[in-house]
Order: sequence, then structure tokens, then C-alpha cells
Amino acid sequence: MTAKKIKILIGKPGLDGHDRGAKVIALALRDAGMEVIYTGLHQTVEQIVRTAMQEAVDVVGLSIMSGAHLPICQNLLKMMKNEGLGGIPVVVGGVIPKQDISKLNKLGINGVFPGGTPFDEIVAGINEVVT
Repeated sequence: MTAKKIKILIGKPGLDGHDRGAKVIALALRDAGMEVIYTGLHQTVEQIVRTAMQEAVDVVGLSIMSGAHLPICQNLLKMMKNEGLGGIPVVVGGVIPKQDISKLNKLGINGVFPGGTPFDEIVAGINEVVT
């Protein structure tokens, strides 16, 4: 019996135009056996939530380089809860200052992976929050 393949949405919210990291992570997750849906650049929180709903994902991952991770995550979690998706774990990566990791966790973010986090640590973290 094979384990269910994790389906993850990688979203790039806001006006941040830097997506190389998101694309590299998407490839690493795919190589680790996950099904990856990448939204592309300049997505609104509403678009990310809608895609998560339409694709029936197991986890939502955000790549945020703009420094707006706290309000974006707060808005995303609120909207996901309102749409009945509150049980889907959310992870965040990108430029995340150390002092904001605990703030994100308190908001309800299930995993924070600042730039430079090794791929195997990200894969293990996602596996942990989904299972």
C-alpha cells in the first residue's frame, strides 16, 4: 500500500517579483515525491485561497520576500478559516527575520523556513505538518 502523495500549493502573494526561490523549492518538493501547484507571481490572498480550494491541497506554502509576511499570513489564515479551509496547514518561506518566526507560529503558521533552510529540512517539516 502506497502512501498518499502530498499536494502542496506554492503561492507568491503580493507585488514581490522574486520567484527563483519558490521555483527551486517547488522542484525540490516535486523531487521529494510531492505534487506541487505553483501559482506564479503577483497573486492576491484571495487567488491563493481560491486555488487551494479548487485544487484540494493538503498544505499551502507561501514564498514571501517583501517583508510583508505578518499581514499577508494573518489575512490568508483568516480567509482560509472563513472559506472552511482552516484545517489545511500553512508554511512560509523566504526573507523571514528570526524575531518574526514566533509571531508567525502564534498566528497559526505551521512551519517557517527562512532563506537558506536545507531542502531536506523543508521536506521533513512539510511531511510533519501534513501527517
